[in-house]
Amino acid sequence: MKNTTLWLLVLISIIQMSCAKKVDKLSPDESFNFKIEFEKVAKSSVFSEEGKSVWGGTLVKGDDGLYHMYYSRWPKNIGWEWVNYSEIAHATATSPFGPFTFSDVALGDRGSQFWDGATTHNPTILKIKGKYYLYYMGNTGNKDIVSVPGKAKINWEHRNNQRIGVAVADHPNGPWTRLDTPVLDVTHGDDEAYDALMTSNPSVCEMPDGKILMVYKAVGKQFKLPAGGPVVHMVAISDSPTGPFKKYPEPIFVFEGERFPAEDPYIWYQDGKYRAIVKRIKFEGEKRLFSLVQYESIDGIKWDKAKNFEVSDKTVIWEDGSTTKFDHLERPQVFIENGKPIALLCAADTIDVNNVRHSFNIQIPLKITKEN
Repeated sequence: MKNTTLWLLVLISIIQMSCAKKVDKLSPDESFNFKIEFEKVAKSSVFSEEGKSVWGGTLVKGDDGLYHMYYSRWPKNIGWEWVNYSEIAHATATSPFGPFTFSDVALGDRGSQFWDGATTHNPTILKIKGKYYLYYMGNTGNKDIVSVPGKAKINWEHRNNQRIGVAVADHPNGPWTRLDTPVLDVTHGDDEAYDALMTSNPSVCEMPDGKILMVYKAVGKQFKLPAGGPVVHMVAISDSPTGPFKKYPEPIFVFEGERFPAEDPYIWYQDGKYRAIVKRIKFEGEKRLFSLVQYESIDGIKWDKAKNFEVSDKTVIWEDGSTTKFDHLERPQVFIENGKPIALLCAADTIDVNNVRHSFNIQIPLKITKEN
């Protein structure tokens, strides 16, 4: 009788442990679909700098209680020269919705002899085990200015030298330690590789097993240079935040027949799925239409359109009830606090009658509804 009772207690314990594990990690059938909507935006949730083009913005909360934003900027009077005069700057606020105040330059020009010495751009921040990892695009080149305000051109040498880097710090104020080589380089020796020409725009998140998932923009050499192409997104995974990363061969966020269907993904893991907000680029004839859309994945490698695919057509509703449909609303970066996505930081701009861009960062409150 005693043995029977003992075995019964053991069996009950095993069942309880099994149930607990099931609650901790949701199966694909039990994970939620997200419906992502914008809440009204305060006018103080717009960050710009006099005399600078400001682009993007990625956010982390420090142990000092402040919210630290890292963003791209370059002199406005040289035109749209992000590809060879950008630097990554740092601003702080007491709220994730601002107002933010410039603090310092986190990653600046350190000399064209370095692979990332001339340009740092499109940052995304990740905090792991008390350390801060700032991923970014870097490049080097001749530094020739080819644009003027209102007439954007691109310096192809700098564009095609784009590579992905990571800088590490113990505090969001720095100092930042940069690596001597890219954390994710192009694929060398294979002109058919999707990333044979350049890699850029990293998005990263920590996986449940502690590995690092990266989704990145890649450009190949299959089409005529210097532009090359197609422009796609690829997946890479590492055991460590500083690499090395294993690349996976299949592109994601693709649409059949399109050479440049998407850009600027932000990825995170929540409620049993990897989630992504992505800039969609759709062509109607010669006209490009931009929007923000949502993807999801079970393993981080294969991605599908989410049930609630469309997120925004670039329209923002202000607290006073007025609306603005921006020319661009991109570089989405989700800020998560206490396990809940509460803000979407985006690059935005308006274009004046002289075709000059006036760009800034905007912090948008999020409303996320979980659906079965």
